[in-house]
Amino acid sequence: MKGKKKKSVRSRGPAQASPPAAVRSEKLENAATALVEPVCAAAGLELVLAEFRRESTGRILRLYIDRPDGGVTIDDCTDISRQVTDLLDVSLADIGPYNLEVSSPGIERPLVKPADYQRFTGKTARIQLHAPVNGQKKFKGVISTATDETVQIETDAGAVSFDFSQIAKGRLTA
Repeated sequence: MKGKKKKSVRSRGPAQASPPAAVRSEKLENAATALVEPVCAAAGLELVLAEFRRESTGRILRLYIDRPDGGVTIDDCTDISRQVTDLLDVSLADIGPYNLEVSSPGIERPLVKPADYQRFTGKTARIQLHAPVNGQKKFKGVISTATDETVQIETDAGAVSFDFSQIAKGRLTA
């Protein structure tokens, strides 16, 4: 009678949980921002926002660029794309394939830094908060004042102020 072979089970140690997709995306966005901002600055441009998203067409790294006085051209987008493609491919090699898109921020420009809110005082914005204020997380109004710490908007219901740290997303509206 032949003996049965035992299956060998190898222990791989404790399971390592992957960070959530949002955390991975934020790390990639921060890494891309650190690489691309100096390139944009050297070209007289501003990197408004770097977004890394998974979409139906695949993973996309989207860079929004602007001029301090406005008016980004297609040539500006093409130049930045050419300058940063190899830099990003080498530095972000471990993330796998992705598509790079470089564009102007458009009419509904993201508001990311306190300086953005200061620059666009008097313009209408939509602001989404991390946590509700008076039972509400989404606000729309005219930016009336902005400092490095706070933003105040005039809504239909009156003035509302937020600490900059409370803001999850902000965008200009048409």
